[in-house]
Amino acid sequence: MVSSPHEAMHRIFQEYPNLFSRLSEVLGISLPPPVSATILPTDLTEPRPLERRVDTLLRIDTESDGAFLLAVESQGKKDPDKPASWAYYLSFLYTKYRTPPLLLVVCQDRATAEWAAGPVLIGHRSWPSLTLRPLVAGPHNIPVIRDVAEARKDLALATLSAITHASDPDIGAILKTLSAALRDAPEGIVEPIVELTAQGLGNRPAAEQWRNLVAVDLSFYTSPLSEEIRDEGRVEGRAEGRAEGRAESLLTVLELRGVRLTPEARERIDACRDAETLRTWLTRAMTADSPEDVFTEE
Repeated sequence: MVSSPHEAMHRIFQEYPNLFSRLSEVLGISLPPPVSATILPTDLTEPRPLERRVDTLLRIDTESDGAFLLAVESQGKKDPDKPASWAYYLSFLYTKYRTPPLLLVVCQDRATAEWAAGPVLIGHRSWPSLTLRPLVAGPHNIPVIRDVAEARKDLALATLSAITHASDPDIGAILKTLSAALRDAPEGIVEPIVELTAQGLGNRPAAEQWRNLVAVDLSFYTSPLSEEIRDEGRVEGRAEGRAEGRAESLLTVLELRGVRLTPEARERIDACRDAETLRTWLTRAMTADSPEDVFTEE
């Protein structure tokens, strides 16, 4: 049975695998002489479901240039497996939606941003078939916003600035600017920005600065995060009050019992802020004859 042109044009390489080595000369690319060629299965279907998820996917329609897809990936560190995944995402999205896809990678450090920017050449080094070129946003190109008026003009960009510059030595000023810009904003706008900023800072030291700013500068604002911050403040305040009260009681008991305190012992009591430790010292003070009896466990 005579094969169709479609079959003949690819099957000839199955019959004569070394043909491509000679054809490459005609095509103008330089490849080393082959040692062997192996015919592999042509079925590229995944044998089992393989879950692949892009972090965020948006379809964006424009006034004059149609629509495009924006795939957004958050990248915290270099990952040699990621370029292959990103190439798969873009190929899949174009195949499924027939709409031009763009890949945006958001980073929080320059080294990762430079690595993510690529470009990554996919294919043989003599003739890469695909070039992966993500758009990259990070501390190297996102502006540092320290001006309140500028932050108010674009609160979303000011938020991204705070997140991408989370490790910047000047992050305190950046966060202070953002909190000041939010004071006059509607609560519906404030809520996602407060929460996203807290998430973006993670467990960095700047996260505590942001929590304090929410508690003080944005005292009008109520949310799970703000209430958690205020509850922690109330708990800390009560604990500190208990500690101060027990320290005063301890000093009073020692004075009534005629126990003379050295300056070092008095300073140790004044400096202690642990209510349970002070409670233990207070109990010992009832029978103590010297400061050593208060501080030394029996």
